[in-house]
Amino acid sequence: MGTSSCKIEVLAERYDLDERETRYESLDDRLLTRWTGADGNESAGYRRLTAWFNKQLLRTAYDEHGRDTTGNRVETEYEALSGDDDLLREEVRDDLAADGIDADGLQQDFISWSTMRTHLKRCLDGEKVVREADTEWQRRSVEIAKNISKAKVNEALPSLSESGQLSGGEDANVEIQVLLSCPECPTRIPFGDALDRGFVCADHGAAIATSEGDD
Repeated sequence: MGTSSCKIEVLAERYDLDERETRYESLDDRLLTRWTGADGNESAGYRRLTAWFNKQLLRTAYDEHGRDTTGNRVETEYEALSGDDDLLREEVRDDLAADGIDADGLQQDFISWSTMRTHLKRCLDGEKVVREADTEWQRRSVEIAKNISKAKVNEALPSLSESGQLSGGEDANVEIQVLLSCPECPTRIPFGDALDRGFVCADHGAAIATSEGDD
């Protein structure tokens, strides 16, 4: 484990997340086990673990200020705080302020998936073994998605042609390509090429994205 504290380590101490952990030996044990799937369950990607971690911060703040956490309140309000709907986000922020919760400070404490990746790989020296069966399943999933998209486009082309919106559309050949983009720069690369290379962007080391985010 690294000698200097990263943001996750600082927040874990500030919010007493190790003390709140009941299923695993520690917060780090939970994160590493869920990421690698060492407990036999399906492994979780960075983005899924990031969302879980941020919701623990939210839940802790709610508990400390006596704010109700029953039902789906934490999940719903986290989505509002981290989403793109400005009006909904401000509504939740105002509601938090009414309960004495510092929404600005709370949102600043939210981590990114790249912070989670750094913590797992560098701070915890974690290594995730990707089984061949997993890789093949992911490849098939992408191909299925491409075939479904191609079929939908082919269904729409005759109508577009008949309505005059796309002359000769019914005779066009449809090609569907999945492109992955680096979250840090404009780099874009076809899915197959990224998978063969093992990364999206050489400069930023962006991992291959899945439906959950990156692994």
